[in-house]
This record gives sequence, C-alpha cells and structure tokens, in this order.
Amino acid sequence: MGYFDHKESTWEYYSWREFGTLTRKVARSLLALGIKPQENVSIFSQNMPEWTFADLGIILAGGVSVPIYATNTANQAKYILQETGVRFLFVGDEEQYRKANEIYETADSLIKKIIVFDEEVTLENNASFYFTEFMQWGEKVPDEELNRKINGIKKEDLTTIIYTSGTTGIPKGVMLSHGNFNQAFRIHDLRLKIMKEDHSLAFLPLSHIFERAWTMYALYSGVTVSYLKDPKMISQTLKEIKPTVMCSVPRLYQKAFHAIQTKIDHSPPMRKKIFRNALRIGKKYNEYRRTGEKPPFLLHSSYFIFDKLVFNKIRKAFGGKLRFMPCAGAPLSGEITEFFHIIGMPVLIGYGLTETCATVSVFPDTGYKFGTVGTIMPEVEVKIGPENEIWVRGKTVMEGYYKKPEETQKVFEEGWFKTGDAGKLDEEGNLTITDRIKDLMKTSNGKYVAPQPLEALLTNDNYIENAILIGDDKPYVTALVVPNFDALKDLAHTLNVKYQNFEDLVKKSSIIEFYESKLEQIQKSLAGFEKVKKFTLLPQDFNMQLGELTPTLKVRRQVVLTRFSELIEKMYAYR
Repeated sequence: MGYFDHKESTWEYYSWREFGTLTRKVARSLLALGIKPQENVSIFSQNMPEWTFADLGIILAGGVSVPIYATNTANQAKYILQETGVRFLFVGDEEQYRKANEIYETADSLIKKIIVFDEEVTLENNASFYFTEFMQWGEKVPDEELNRKINGIKKEDLTTIIYTSGTTGIPKGVMLSHGNFNQAFRIHDLRLKIMKEDHSLAFLPLSHIFERAWTMYALYSGVTVSYLKDPKMISQTLKEIKPTVMCSVPRLYQKAFHAIQTKIDHSPPMRKKIFRNALRIGKKYNEYRRTGEKPPFLLHSSYFIFDKLVFNKIRKAFGGKLRFMPCAGAPLSGEITEFFHIIGMPVLIGYGLTETCATVSVFPDTGYKFGTVGTIMPEVEVKIGPENEIWVRGKTVMEGYYKKPEETQKVFEEGWFKTGDAGKLDEEGNLTITDRIKDLMKTSNGKYVAPQPLEALLTNDNYIENAILIGDDKPYVTALVVPNFDALKDLAHTLNVKYQNFEDLVKKSSIIEFYESKLEQIQKSLAGFEKVKKFTLLPQDFNMQLGELTPTLKVRRQVVLTRFSELIEKMYAYR
C-alpha cells in the first residue's frame, strides 16, 4: 500500500502486516469508545490510506461505514450525518474539519468525536482528536474482544450506507451488506484475471461505490494499492507508480484521446501517415485479439513494429504497464474504447450502480462488442422491463434505501431492482445502455429524444469537451457546448483569430461558424427531430465546486439547466 505525501513530495509505504495492525487498532479504539452493534460511523475525507484503515476498522468493530464525499458542502454532509445519527466522525484535512466543526456546533448535532487524519490541522474544541491519538485509545481492549466482534458478523449485517451523489433529487442512502460485498468479490473472481503482482491506483473518490468496491476487491485479492489525494495529479502519478490495473470514469480517456488527436492534427504529414497506418494495422490486429484468434504472422510483425514506433509512446504517458482498466459511470464511445484496445490498453467498459454493489456487466476477455457495456456478470440476472428499463436481480443488489421504505418500494418489483436506465440485450448477451429514463425528453411536437447517446456522439469529436442537450417541451433540440479548449486555441491560431480570453473567443463569428459546420457533419445520420438546431458555446467547462458536476464528473443536468436558463431561453427566442 502506498500514499503520496504532498507536503513532503514523497511516497509512504505500508506492509500487509502494518495494514492489518492499523486496521485492528481502529476497530479496538472504536470498541473503547463504546461503538454499538451496527452503529453508523462516518468518513469525510479525500483518498488516503487512513480512509481505508478507518473504513475496515469500523466494519471489524461491527459498525457501519458511512462515507461522505470530500467535496460535499457542510449542508450536504449534515444531511447524511443527521439521517444516519453519526456520533463518531473521521475527517481528512482542514477543509473537511472546518465543515465538520460547523456541523458540530449546531444545536441538533449528534457528533461526539471528530477524528482528524491530517495532524497539521489546528484542533478547535474538546471533541476533536488526531488520528494518531485516537489509535492509542484501544490499547487496553483485548484482541479476544475484537475477535468476538469479528466472528459475530453475519452476512445480512450492513457493511456500509453509501449516499448517491444525486444528479437529481435528494440523496438516498444505499444499504449494502456483507453478503452483497462477498458476492461481488466472488463474481469478480470468476470474471476478471487479477493477480497479487498487480498494482492499482485509487484516484476516484473512495466515497463512491466504484472506487470503493474496486479498491476493496484489490486489497482482498492481495494487490498493492496506491492512494492519490489530489486527482489533478493523475498524469504525473501514472508515470511515477506505473499501475497495472486501475478503475476510472470515461472522462480520463476522452480527454487523453482528444489530446492525442489534437497533437496528430498538428503533426507533419509523414507523422500523420505513420499514425494512420498504425491505427489501420492495429484495428485489424485487435480484431483477432477481440475474437481470441491468433493473428497471421505478417500482421503480427507489422503490429509489433507500429507498437514500438507509436503505441508504446502513448502507453508510457499512462505509466506503460496497464493490463486492463475497468471503466464505468458514463457513456464512452465505441470509437474511443476501440482506440485504447488497439494501442494495448484494454478499457473494460462496464455498467453498475451503487444499488447493485457496482458491477452488473463488463467486457469479457474476448467476444466483447464496442459500443456496449459488456455481458452480464456471473450469477447476476438482467431483464428488460417496461419502457426498456433494465431490471437487475441477484445477491449483489442492495437491502434498500436507509430510512426510506417508500423509496425502496418504488424501485423493487417481484424481487427485481428497477435501475431507471433504459437498455437492450442482443443475442450474444451484450448490454447496451440507451438512456436514463428520467432524462428522456419530449419536444413540444411530441417527439421523444434520448439525450445521453446524442451527447456522447457530440463529445466523441475532438473539438467538443462536453455537451448538454435541451428539448423537453421545446419546439426543437438545442445544446450547451463546452469546447475542447486545447483544440480551440489551435483552431484560433489556424484561422488567425485574435482574442483576449475564452469568453471573447467563443463569441467570434468564425468560431461559431466552424462549430455550426462541425455539428452539421456530426449529426448527418440523425433524424431531423433529434438534431441540435441551435447551440451556445460556453467559455468554461462545468464545475464541481458550483455543483454542476458530481464528484465522479457526471453532469448534474438540472443544476446546469437552471444556471444557464437565460442562455437557453435565448436559443428559443424568435429571430
């Protein structure tokens, strides 16, 4: 286990023995505090080893771990803490401690202890303690007492309550049991080929089911895990630690793909030709790899040459050792997915929800189909219900929503969990997500438009970083478009456009005309009612701090639509 210390600019390491000792120390200290069976204990922190020590320590002590996103506001955190009745709260650094104190000082707070990971934080009250001090409280708790607690844990006991980040509505606490996690690990063993020699990088928020379940599975499998506190340092960190496996969201691969495309677009003709030939040969070679067949000798030899000349250089930007990368959370186009397979970085597209303890489907080793989210995991059942809704049944499906029996009842029917996502299964068992049912738009002309596939189509282009479609109860479809600013700067240079800043640049007539032409080209194959008729270029990307993105970089559609309501109305104003 490794952790990058940003203050010292060095990596700290923990052996498996130290990992086990520290986790048990957390559990014993919680027992010394008088933790009750199945009591909720919360973690409000960025990624760091202490996060996992606390998480597993809570579980070993018979408690229920309640993670909170490090970027949550005090009000968002307070909602979770109050609903779950948390007495003991672990926090990361100054930012979370300040918010925790704000909550602690309210009259209705139940918090009794705030345990701070970062010892550079100045403690402000008698309820606050450093993690190192907390770890000493359990020294007098005998191992036999802790072992009794561990041996008394049942598969139906809760492991965690994970609050959905909430692209819409009030967050709901998803209750996941030990049985859910045990089954998730079991079916991943059946599907994935993970090894003790592997090295995983945890850079997505551990508060989210994807990174949380993946990191727990990696540790369960004996894999070395490195923790990245600041996701903005991902590029540098990949080159430093050279992970072999890593879960991620599509945004990482979209940005990398667009950066590569921009670089190639501005390369000398000979380099462009080499790159195109490399992709052409790589595509043929990867088709043999995809089907599990042996490629012909000449094709193998050609691929080997291009791999050394072209693909190896791209892989080195990701550390050069990645064997496979589970990817989920949002659509990633088949074209981008295939590109990474071609260059020898298999992105395993999957699908899952917090409510299903992560993975429902994922690419198999061979026979996967680009543009889908893979085949159904072993011992998980999926069927397509009314309105093409994906229904899931199996031992990984949640126990329900915490203190929300009515909400729980709404999403279950005869033992099936109704995901809210629309999709289809083909004859080979590949699952395709067609849209989020609640996001389905109906124009004032009565036409139904699924925004997510169309947004994915737009963002597949090198010049578009993000896009949100609008059309519900409107006469036609419009879009808020975030340009790929690196590509946009190069475009402005090529067109000899002078500008002061991006706000100025996106209003230039030549830039708008370029994007009009670009959208017309992208949308050629769409039905007339699906096409974006008008658009507005935004001078900056959507922002997590403004609530426009979830911590896993999903766009909060309603927040964006509200914030940019005036711009949207202008696109429907009579001209």
